[in-house]
Amino acid sequence: MITTVNKYLSLVKFSHTIFAMPFALTGFFIATAKAGYSFSWQLFVLVVLCMVFARSAAMAFNRWLDVDIDKINPRTAKREIPAGVITKNNALLFIIVNCGAFILTTYFINMICFILSPVALIVVLGYSYTKRFTALCHLVLGLGLSLAPIGAYLSVTGQFAALPVLLSCLVLCWVSGFDIIYSLQDEDFDRSQALNSVPTWLGKAGALHFSEGLHVVAGALAITIGLMGQFHWLYAIGAAVFIIMLISQHLLVKPNDLSKVNIAFMTTNGIASVVFAIFAITDMLFLA
Repeated sequence: MITTVNKYLSLVKFSHTIFAMPFALTGFFIATAKAGYSFSWQLFVLVVLCMVFARSAAMAFNRWLDVDIDKINPRTAKREIPAGVITKNNALLFIIVNCGAFILTTYFINMICFILSPVALIVVLGYSYTKRFTALCHLVLGLGLSLAPIGAYLSVTGQFAALPVLLSCLVLCWVSGFDIIYSLQDEDFDRSQALNSVPTWLGKAGALHFSEGLHVVAGALAITIGLMGQFHWLYAIGAAVFIIMLISQHLLVKPNDLSKVNIAFMTTNGIASVVFAIFAITDMLFLA
């Protein structure tokens, strides 16, 4: 049983939840600590479950759809489905169960989340098709993860607001930027298979400049959110660390040296999201 669970956790790269979950929690606390809505443990758990179900469905769908591509890419050939660790049919069943669980969970949150749940699934699952026809596929991935903070805010309030929308825009630019960096590893393979990405479109140097531009916007949004939300010094520390982590990944990765791509992808971005969320949430809870 434990082995099976571990296989599916590996399939969906559960550790990568560290990217979007902290921003979902930040959106949740913007609603409760900033907007004045009451905190509910039940609602908190439902929001976390929505994140887990939606992300698991999206990641598994990506692996299921791309199995024939992953088989011939040396970097991905050992993934669970192409390696035969998990069958395509079992992966598909896993996807269906998670999609159903996501929609059902939103039903117990509020009506607007329930109505929008299929739209959210279309975005997060639809990303997997985009590299087949657009180099801007990274932005679609960013859009999918950017639904986390606004979705959490909607779960509490049932309405949109400027601050969580700006936070979602930050996530969109941040995720799109670091996904471009990660995709540098597959530039030659993607070009050989007629797959689209910013690196196959602009080359390594151009892709890094594109990523830098997105991260400049993300950093500017972090500052704007702090000012608009009237945050305090704790938020400023979190935002500063976030911006430093953005800068550091561009210092680590060069067009002629991709040896530190994984450090830039996982370590710096993991630190960025967790530290930002901890300091932002602490600021809202204790310095209001």
